[in-house]
Amino acid sequence: MSLMGSFWVGVSGLQTSNNALNTTAHNMSNLDTTGYTRQQVSQGTRSYATTYKGRPNWHQIGRGVNYTLTRQERDVFLDKNYRRESGRSAFYDVSAGALEEIEYILGETEGGGSIEGHEFSEALSNLWVSVQELSKDPTSAVNQNLFVTRSYEFITKASAVYTSLGQYQDNLNESIVKDVNNINSYAQQIEELNERITAIEAGQEHANDLRDRRNYLLDELAKLANISFSEDITGYVNVRLEDVDLVKGGLVNKVELYTDPKTGFYTPYWAMLASYTYDEDGKKIVSPQSVKAAQVFDLTRTVSSDLNTDIGSLKSMLLARGDHRATYRELQNINLDGQYEAGWYDKQISQSVVMNVEAEFDQLIHAVTTKINGILEWEANRVDPDNETGYLRDENGDPLQMFKKLNEHDDWTVSNMTINQVLRQNPSLLKFRLDEHSEDNPAMEMLKTAFEEQIYTLNPNVQTPLSFTDYYKNLVSQVANSGSVMRGVQVTQTVATDSLLNAREQVVGVSSDEELTNMIRYQNAYNASSRYINVISEMLEHILTTLGR
Repeated sequence: MSLMGSFWVGVSGLQTSNNALNTTAHNMSNLDTTGYTRQQVSQGTRSYATTYKGRPNWHQIGRGVNYTLTRQERDVFLDKNYRRESGRSAFYDVSAGALEEIEYILGETEGGGSIEGHEFSEALSNLWVSVQELSKDPTSAVNQNLFVTRSYEFITKASAVYTSLGQYQDNLNESIVKDVNNINSYAQQIEELNERITAIEAGQEHANDLRDRRNYLLDELAKLANISFSEDITGYVNVRLEDVDLVKGGLVNKVELYTDPKTGFYTPYWAMLASYTYDEDGKKIVSPQSVKAAQVFDLTRTVSSDLNTDIGSLKSMLLARGDHRATYRELQNINLDGQYEAGWYDKQISQSVVMNVEAEFDQLIHAVTTKINGILEWEANRVDPDNETGYLRDENGDPLQMFKKLNEHDDWTVSNMTINQVLRQNPSLLKFRLDEHSEDNPAMEMLKTAFEEQIYTLNPNVQTPLSFTDYYKNLVSQVANSGSVMRGVQVTQTVATDSLLNAREQVVGVSSDEELTNMIRYQNAYNASSRYINVISEMLEHILTTLGR
């Protein structure tokens, strides 16, 4: 190679070192940029100049270094594992948060809990105390008034707790909308980035910064639901969410929300998998049956890490919220149509922490109120079966009831009950005095027995018999124990996720010490190439000025 040709060796070194310095500076300037992936210059040798092809070896001269590409330092295996575990961590974060919120509503958290929960607990205790006081002197107007007042407080505070549980369901419902909107937004952005990346990389360039943004969106999407992804030879990333194509072939399968007309609860479904009808105005309508067939999540599946059914905050919120306000009847496997359906509780209620507590709480209120009403009715019919004296009967001759339905066509649930306003205004109607002027002790014994007998269980899967006085304590303990277990799972999962994140950061993260070392190395390489060019220049000058005379 001639001396003039040797300049290319030095120039290639200058250019490549300059590119490497620029890449290193780019890494340093993005040290704290969220989602940034460390970039590294890939170098290779230029093709050799062959001056002689004789035997045994060819005579070749190197032409310097060649800048190949600036590549991202990523590990696909770590990406997939981190995204799966971060989604699982988000699932248990929501689950643990839901249990903590329910503990707060029930008034049993370390911070004191809600006012409604504390007041209900006191109201239940006070009702039991009023029954005990009434049994001491059933004919006392003071004790009768106390019994009615405590019954009023009991049903009022119970309604407040049940309403708070329903409001928490509504809050989760609004959060579901936000997560679905984020899924659609991320999917659309990923598709747009796919188009830009494939267009840029169709040539010789590499869209590293666009890839960083796409990887960040995949990280965020993985926290919302279970995803899988693959990149084809053109750089296009296909994304599946819950085993259904979300981004593929230039299309985005949008997630829509169906609003239940009775509850207002949202159900996510796949827009492309649902079937539609049209009303008179041409407006598209989706039926509940179509929504069920196109649902994004199958919430009846067992939640398990082995099955990967415990991934994503959106699914966790849907499970926690449930799909309606639960009542005591569902603990007896009575479905929403009022029909017995084997396994209804296990399939529809047990996996929803809010619905499970609603049903168990409603069961307590139903049992207390119907038991008191039943005792009053039984005693009225026992003492005065023909309504000759009007004992424990109202002006219409019907047995007095402590609690009344708000809607006679609905069941005895906490949301459909109130105090009997007649007794509220005139508690002395509960005179509990027989014709012979003796106290109605049988009624008192039945009331005390009703609170003390251990014949109730929290749900079909719990066998421990409980009394009224123990039921609420065990309900709270059940939630507290579940919360403790869930927090333990949450902590363990967080540790596993952080471990994967740290391992991934070792690959994709920017180390200032490493980059400074690279900067010194590339600067020295640049200086060496510059000196090489000076040497060639001096040699040419010597030839031209000295030997060329």
